[in-house]
Amino acid sequence: MELAQRISALANDNRLAVVRWLAEPRSHFPPQVHADIEEVGVCGVFIADKLGVTPATASAHMKLLVDAGFVTARRLGKWTYFKRDDAALAAIGRDLTEL
Repeated sequence: MELAQRISALANDNRLAVVRWLAEPRSHFPPQVHADIEEVGVCGVFIADKLGVTPATASAHMKLLVDAGFVTARRLGKWTYFKRDDAALAAIGRDLTEL
């Protein structure tokens, strides 16, 4: 994905908030039902609730973050769990300093 597209994925207050929250998920989300939050991530339903948006809107935000590589998604049953990819975030920081 091009740098401009990755920057665009972060150019939204809701998506930036999610990326920040996922840095310390235990501080921002309740315990997950199906697995450990550190192991599988945060359920999309909890992300939607915290953002105050519908699950469909949260899903659209999360798709952009996943496509940009900043977040990984893992499906467990009918639920999708999301984790932050710190390496991808560090990489965009390096890319921006090289401009």
